[in-house]
Order: sequence, then C-alpha cells, then structure tokens
Amino acid sequence: MTSLAAAVGGLLVVAGVLAGWVRRRYLVTTVDGPSMEPTLYSGDRLLVRRTRRVHVGQIVVVRIRPPTLDAPPPDVDRAPADEEPAAPVVREHPDGLLYIKRAIAVAGDPVPVDRVPCLRETRETTVPPGAVVVLGDNAAKSWDSRDYGFVRAEQFVGVAVRRLPAG
Repeated sequence: MTSLAAAVGGLLVVAGVLAGWVRRRYLVTTVDGPSMEPTLYSGDRLLVRRTRRVHVGQIVVVRIRPPTLDAPPPDVDRAPADEEPAAPVVREHPDGLLYIKRAIAVAGDPVPVDRVPCLRETRETTVPPGAVVVLGDNAAKSWDSRDYGFVRAEQFVGVAVRRLPAG
C-alpha cells in the first residue's frame, strides 16, 4: 500500500507544479466593452500568454491605472454661490485595470504620431525599449494610447493566444 500512496503523492506533486506553471504562464480574461469591436465583443473570453514579447498587430492585455476623481458625493451641500467650488483630486486607480488592445508599434518602430497625436509632444522618434503603442479596433469607443501614450514594460501583461468558447 505504501508504494500506491507514494505514487499518488508523486502525481499530486507533479499536478501541483504543473498547475503553478500554467498559472504563471497563462491568464483567462473576459472582454468588457466595445473598444475591440468588431474583432472581439463584450463577453468574449481570451486565453492570454504572459509575456513581454509582442509583435505589431497582436492583441495584447495591458494593466493601466486610469485616473479616478475624488469628489464629494452628490448629496453633500454645495459651496455658497460666491465661493469657488473645489476642484476634484485626480488619482490613479490603486490596482490598475486590464485592457485589451491591439499593438500598433513596438520598440524600435517609428512613433505613430499620425495615429496617436498625444505622442507628438514626446522627444522620441522611435518607440522606446520595452514600450508599446496600443489602439482599440473601435477607435470611437476606445481608451488607449491616444489618451495615455506609451504602454511601458511594467504595464504589459501578455498577448492573446486564442478566443475561448463561451462558458
């Protein structure tokens, strides 16, 4: 019986190591919003390989900390009419959110100032090492590099490997 127990224990260890490796290498995420339509729709699930190597045209997942506004709740008494209202404080979202976009330029490529006007102000003429420029396929409904510029290496999560069946 001890050899059976040892074999089962060994299989459990191997399964645990394999599961840990898969979790470090892959991520499953769900599309939320219209920014990648018509390629991806809200509710589509993607298998994402965690990597920092990306090629132009690939669908990528990035972690962006969008600004949040800290303002008083709407039911709080407003300042008297003769006083200037206090401006809300802009902060970054503490965790960052995952965004699914398409890479349009990678390190070494010319900065696409024609498609991303906010990058006209940058000194770089090529995308810096470790950076990526991303756009949503549905430009009218996408928050992307046109709003926040380069995606830096520490913000990059991975590339989409395939769409998964609904489930």
